[in-house]
Amino acid sequence: IWYHVGSSDEQPGRTGFAHLFEHIMFMGSQHVPTGDFDKLLEAAGADNNGSTTEDRTNYYEDGPSNALPLMLWLDSDRMGFLLPEMTADKVDLQRGVVQNERRQSYENRPYGLAEENILRRLYPPEHPYNWPVIGSMTDLQAATLEDVRRFFGTYYTPNNATLVVAGDIAPREARRIAERYFGDIPRGPAVHRRAAWPVQLGSDVYATLEDRVQLPRVYDAWHTVRAFADGDATLDVLANVLSAGKSSRLYKRLVYELQIATDVVAFQDGGRIDGKFELFATARPGHDLNELQRVIDDELKRLAELGPTAREVERAQNTFEAEFLARIERVGGFGGKADQLNFYNYFVGTPDYFQKDLDRYRRVTPADVQQAVRRHLTEAHRVVLSVVPQGKPELAATP
Repeated sequence: IWYHVGSSDEQPGRTGFAHLFEHIMFMGSQHVPTGDFDKLLEAAGADNNGSTTEDRTNYYEDGPSNALPLMLWLDSDRMGFLLPEMTADKVDLQRGVVQNERRQSYENRPYGLAEENILRRLYPPEHPYNWPVIGSMTDLQAATLEDVRRFFGTYYTPNNATLVVAGDIAPREARRIAERYFGDIPRGPAVHRRAAWPVQLGSDVYATLEDRVQLPRVYDAWHTVRAFADGDATLDVLANVLSAGKSSRLYKRLVYELQIATDVVAFQDGGRIDGKFELFATARPGHDLNELQRVIDDELKRLAELGPTAREVERAQNTFEAEFLARIERVGGFGGKADQLNFYNYFVGTPDYFQKDLDRYRRVTPADVQQAVRRHLTEAHRVVLSVVPQGKPELAATP
């Protein structure tokens, strides 16, 4: 089940609610005491999980087909009957869990604050992609029980959710069970859906973050296009050409030939409201980030001037197709058939998009990639963030 709410539906000063609520959903509902959700599923041979992004919050249960009534009843109970069991103590408990998660995964993790620093510079303060999904410590601490109740009443409603059942069950039977458990839950208020909000930088932005790291790392980030917009698949192919595998352009130059970097990663990150392209590389001991940045810029310039080879594009297309087919071999879980159907339904308006998704990658040409490099990278402004060891700002990349 996907709830059409993520961190982009929050407001400045009230961030972290979507992710906090993902945790609260496992704290028990009116007919399912705290802890019983997992116990009942485990007894039926099923498992479950949830996740939050900028654009959505999803929950899944995987289990045998005869456990479907149980799985749907559990999800319907927390959709329709969570509020009576939501207490200040439960909110405080999960607030503490999320704050610890932020400390472990962001603040105390090497390079963990890099993405947050990039977002703040890539987007203006009022843009819904300006803050991280986990929110800020200050906002999490300030959240009240009434704030959380209001968030649930607005977004955790039948008219703001989509349910997918995939597996060995007749569609008519699945619908009958779903209607039995969800049919009486009243609609919520109409949800205001944020429109696309593309952003352009007026100039390059350079920043340095001193962190408890051993090796310096440089991050480049550009504004690009939303998920499934024209050029989104092309930018995925570009990222593959740049950094996927030992024969990719930047890995070959930075890590293998020049041996000035330990790793390099590039990716297109298209969301529902906007998109960005990111690239990062970690320097080997004895090298600074200006060395890495010069090689990165040279390779981007070469791609802009000459484009990739047909073989590079074909290899990227084959990789995407193989990874795609491997994901949907699974029925459930993150990225499985059920999740993918929900993904398409939310982002493109129809669950029937498997073939069209594959086709948009197959249509990418070397000329498309060359044009994408020019339009979105070499001829556009970017954020350049250097994460360096504490006390060594001289290792940072400079304009």
